[in-house]
Amino acid sequence: MQDDHVILGIHVTDRLNDAVPVQKVFSEYGCNIKTRVGLHDVGEELCSPSGIVLIEFYGSEADADAMAERLNAVEGVDVKKMVFGHDA
Repeated sequence: MQDDHVILGIHVTDRLNDAVPVQKVFSEYGCNIKTRVGLHDVGEELCSPSGIVLIEFYGSEADADAMAERLNAVEGVDVKKMVFGHDA
């Protein structure tokens, strides 16, 4: 039986001010991050102050919840969790 896919969607509203505390949590859970993708609007005259980070989490759902709780404690950060199971 395969493990569920746990994805954390992390919305950071002020990347410049929140990058350090967010990265600190990422580092603490570094061995649990299988894939990490960062997204923000950028163009010739735009570099958005907000962004989204998608994390494919490796480990227990309880550990994913603990990471999400730590990130949610950072002002301006909102985390949503998605879990994709496997059909038997």
